[in-house]
Amino acid sequence: MFGNINIATAILTIAGLCLFETISSIDNAVINAEVLSTMSKKARGWFLFWGLLFAVIVVRGLLPWVIVWATTPSLGPIGALTATFSNDPRVKEAIDLSAPILLAGGGTFLVFLFFHWLFIEPKEYGLRGEKFFHSQGIWFFAVASVLLAFLVWITLKVNPMMAFGTVLGSTAFFITHGFKQNAEQKEKSLRSGKGKMTDVSKILYLEVIDTTFSIDGVLGAFAFTLSVPLILIGNGLGALVLRQLTVGNIERIKKYVYLKNGAMYSILFLGVIMLLDSFGFHIPSWLSPVVTFAVIGYFFLKSRNRMSGAKK
Repeated sequence: MFGNINIATAILTIAGLCLFETISSIDNAVINAEVLSTMSKKARGWFLFWGLLFAVIVVRGLLPWVIVWATTPSLGPIGALTATFSNDPRVKEAIDLSAPILLAGGGTFLVFLFFHWLFIEPKEYGLRGEKFFHSQGIWFFAVASVLLAFLVWITLKVNPMMAFGTVLGSTAFFITHGFKQNAEQKEKSLRSGKGKMTDVSKILYLEVIDTTFSIDGVLGAFAFTLSVPLILIGNGLGALVLRQLTVGNIERIKKYVYLKNGAMYSILFLGVIMLLDSFGFHIPSWLSPVVTFAVIGYFFLKSRNRMSGAKK
C-alpha cells in the first residue's frame, strides 16, 4: 500500500496519465517536429535532451506541486508533495477542504477546452453532430459565457472559493488559448521561410510552447489523482513518449486522424468527472483511467479502420 493508494490503483492511474498526456499533446508534438526540422542537428539534440528534462521536472513536476500547494497552503511545500501518501487525518482534512476549489477550476478549464475544439477548431469529423457544431462556431463564446455563469451560480451556493476556482479555470483557458494560437501562426511562418529566428530563439520558443500545451495535461491529471508523485511519473512518461513521436514517428501518428477526437472527448469526460467530484459526488479512482483508455481506444480503432479502407 502507498498510504491511501494501493499498488493496482497506482499503476492504473500512471498508465492512464501517460496515455492522456501523450494523446492530448499530439498538437504540441506536431509543432515541435515542424520547428525542429528548421534547426541544426546540434540544436535539435540540445532541445530533445535538455528540453525533455525541463518538460518532465520543471513543468510536469513543479506545476502540479505548486498548484496543490497554492490551493492548500497549510500543508507547506513538503506536505503538498506527500499529501496523498499520508495517513495523518489533519492532512486528509486539509486536502478535502481545498480539493473542490482545484477540481472546479480544472474541470471548467477542460470543459471549455472541449467546447472550443467542438465549435471552432478544424477537425476530421469522427461522430455525428460534429460537423453541425463546427458550422456554428460563432456560438462558442455564448456557450462558454452561459456555462461559466451557471457554474459560478451553483458553486457560490456551495463555497465562494469554488466559484473563484471556476473563474480561474476559465481565465487559464483563454490565456493558454492565446499562446497556442500564436504558436500555430509562428510555426506556419517558420515553415514558409518568412519567420527569421536563431536556433537559440527557436529552442526558447519551443520551451514556452511546451509549457503552454502541458497545462492541459497537468490540469487533466487531477481528474486521475491529487498525488503529485503519481502525476510526475505518469505525465513524465507521457512527455518521454511525446519526444519519441517528435523524433521519428510524427508522420505516422498524423495518419491516425481521429486520435485528436479521442483526446478531446477524454478531456470532456475528465472535466465532467472533476466538476462532479468538486460537488462531493463519489467518483471511483479507477473511472478516469478506464474512461480514457476506452475513449481513446475507440477512436484509435476508428482511425485504423479508415486507414484500412483507404488502402482498398
